[in-house]
Amino acid sequence: MGRYGYGYGYGWRPYVSVAQRRRSAAKKLASLRKKGMDVQPVVIEGRKIATTFWGEAWCDHLESFSDYDNRLPRGRTYVRNGSVCHLGIAKGEIDARVSGSELYKVQIDIKELAAPKWRAIKQRSAGKIGSLLELLQGKLSDEVMQIVTDHKEGLFPLPQEISFRCDCPDWADMCKHIAAVLYGIGARLDVSPELLFALRGVDHEELIAIDAAAAVSAATTSGKSRQLTASDLSAVFGIDLDSSDASNSAADAPPTPQRERTTTKKSGAKRVMKKQTATRKKTSPATVTTQRTTRRKKTSFTMASRVRKGKVKRKAVREKKK
Repeated sequence: MGRYGYGYGYGWRPYVSVAQRRRSAAKKLASLRKKGMDVQPVVIEGRKIATTFWGEAWCDHLESFSDYDNRLPRGRTYVRNGSVCHLGIAKGEIDARVSGSELYKVQIDIKELAAPKWRAIKQRSAGKIGSLLELLQGKLSDEVMQIVTDHKEGLFPLPQEISFRCDCPDWADMCKHIAAVLYGIGARLDVSPELLFALRGVDHEELIAIDAAAAVSAATTSGKSRQLTASDLSAVFGIDLDSSDASNSAADAPPTPQRERTTTKKSGAKRVMKKQTATRKKTSPATVTTQRTTRRKKTSFTMASRVRKGKVKRKAVREKKK
């Protein structure tokens, strides 16, 4: 902790307990959340900061530089006790909030990985990475591990590629808050190792794309077959494919039934109705009027004949009664 003037008599600032610092930081973080900030704290379980390949490799890389020897131990203490209240990683930058006597803002800028160095990494690791899942889980061969963690030619940044600043009053170039954030990056890589590639401005899927392109070209240029087999796909994408199920499912599929053309009574009735309506449309208006008149005459004649028959029957009944 640096010396203070202006109110502290150029002495040490009064000690603030960890509990008090956390309460103060929680209030300030709550106000930041209300303003829309996505707060991402660093949580360490146990004494070990990083437990996976990528996290441990990051921490080992930091500790290999003599420039950081004096400040890193205090940073480990801060990150273990939960003082890194927020840590956001983006392309070429880290934005963090660390709880100290106050809530301090830490900004770390890291240069993007140079294009020639990235091409060299891809070429040297081509054909040596099993799948994207193995890459992110750190299940790599010793040769690939040496490539990606190389001190000068690997993925991790060099000291001259890192610049940082903190708004605390400490006079040191690297204060304990910055050191805590650097260790917090290692803990975050345990959970999201792809953030390392995002931080250096490269796409981790390109390491797998080279292997996939090589496998496809090798399969398609072979003289015997121009189709990828299930074993080829399994080798490229790191998954198990059951080719027997795919072939059997196609063979066992029932044939699609063909529709039979059948003539029904309904279809015949519809055709008759269509013909009648067609003939009605063709008849002239004069013809229609003549037809209606003939129908009326037939109806009147039928009614008259029925009346006459009724009268004859009634007469016959009367005569029998007499």
